[in-house]
Amino acid sequence: MTDALKIGIAGLGTVGASLAKILAERDNMLAIACGRAIRVTAVTARDKTRDRGVDLSNAQWFDNPIEMAKSADIDVFVELMGGAGDPAHAAVEAALTRGLHVVTANKALLAAHGVKLAALAEEKGSILNFEAAVAGGIPVIKALRESLTGNTVSRVYGIMNGTCNYILTRMEKEGLSFADCLKDAQRLGYAEADPTFDIEGNDTAHKLSILTSLAFGTEIAADDIYLEGISNISIEDIRAAADLRYKIKLLGVAQKTDSGIEQRVHPTMVPRDSVIAQVDSVTNAVAIESDVLGELLMVGPGAGGNATASAVMGDIADIAKARPGAQVAPALGRPAKSLAPYTRAGMRSHEGGYFIRLTVEDRAGVFASIATRMAENKISLESIVQRPNQDDPDGPKTIILVTHETMEDAVRKAVASIKGEGYLVGEPQVIRIERP
Repeated sequence: MTDALKIGIAGLGTVGASLAKILAERDNMLAIACGRAIRVTAVTARDKTRDRGVDLSNAQWFDNPIEMAKSADIDVFVELMGGAGDPAHAAVEAALTRGLHVVTANKALLAAHGVKLAALAEEKGSILNFEAAVAGGIPVIKALRESLTGNTVSRVYGIMNGTCNYILTRMEKEGLSFADCLKDAQRLGYAEADPTFDIEGNDTAHKLSILTSLAFGTEIAADDIYLEGISNISIEDIRAAADLRYKIKLLGVAQKTDSGIEQRVHPTMVPRDSVIAQVDSVTNAVAIESDVLGELLMVGPGAGGNATASAVMGDIADIAKARPGAQVAPALGRPAKSLAPYTRAGMRSHEGGYFIRLTVEDRAGVFASIATRMAENKISLESIVQRPNQDDPDGPKTIILVTHETMEDAVRKAVASIKGEGYLVGEPQVIRIERP
C-alpha cells in the first residue's frame, strides 16, 4: 500500500473536530477505499487546551497556521478557519507556494481570492479542493467541475443559506415574526450573534459567485451581485404568498444571457407545489440547468459539523486516490488564465413577474391611482387585491399586486411614483416571482 497521506488541519472548531473524529473512527475503511491510510500529523487552533472529543496527541501542534503551512510534515493543508483575510489567506497561499495540496471550506476566501489561488495551485501542480465551501454536504462543486463536463449550463440557482431558510420556514409554518424566528435561530446555533452576513444575503452571494465561475467559465465576481436579504420580510408577506399559493425563499440565481451573466440574491416567491418550495429548515438545494442533462436538483444538509466535514473528507479522499504524477485538474474547471472576465448582464424582462405589497391610507381614488402608475410604466397586472386590516378595520389597507412579465426598472419607477402620491403608509414591498 502507498505511504499514508499526511494532513494538517488548521481550525479545530465544529467542522475541524468532526473531521478529526471521522478520520480517527474510520481509519481502516478510508485506507481500503482510498488505497492508502490518511493520518492527521499536524494541527493548529486558537486554544490548545480545549477538549474536542478526539485524541490528537500524535499530531504536531502549531500555534500559527501560517507556520504550519510552511513547515509541517504534511501533504495536504486543510483550512477550516474561515474569513477572507489572514491568517486563512496567508496560510493557504503559503501551503500552495510550498507545493502542498489544499482543501478548504472557506467561501469568503474563494470569493475574494479564488482566481489567484487557483492560478497558484496550477503553477505548483497542487490540488485545490473546496466542495464544502458551497452548500455543505451537497456535491455541487464536483458536479459542475467534473460530472457536467460537455454540458452547456444556462442557469444555476438555489437555497444556499440554512439560517435564512430556517427563519422563513418557521415564519411560514408557525406564523411567527422575523424577529422571533431569528432569536430562535441564534439560540439553536443556526445564526451567529451578529447574523447580518447571513440574513442580508452576503453568505449566499459568496457561494453563488463561486458557482457562477464554475458554471460559466468566468472570473469570480462576488462584488457584482444584486443583493437583497430577508430582514424586511414580514408575516404579512408570508401570508399573502400563501394565499397566492407561493412560498418565500431566499434564492441565489446565476443565469447566462445574450448580454452577459446575471447574478442576484433576493427573497423570491416560488410556486407552493414546486420541488424547491418543499426544501425547509436548514436544508439547502441547488439546481443546475444545462442543454444535455436538463435540470439537476440536489438537496441536502447545507451546514453543520458532520455535513461540512463529510464534504471536506470527500475532497481529501480524492487527493488520496490521485495517481502520483498525474495531471491536476484546474480548481475552477478550466485554467485560471482562460477564465473570461465577468460581464454583468444588461437589464432585461423578468419572466416570473413581481409581487408588490402596499399599505395605503383608506381613502377614495387610491386604487385608480395605483393602476394609473402601473399603466404609465407599461406594467400589466395579473391581479390586484385589497386585504382587510383585521386589527384595525378603519385603519390603513393592504393592497397586493401581482404583475405579468415586466422590467424591474419599470416596477421600481412605478413604486417610486406611488410613494410620491402621499397615501402610502410605511415602505412598499417588492418581491420577484420565480416559476422554476
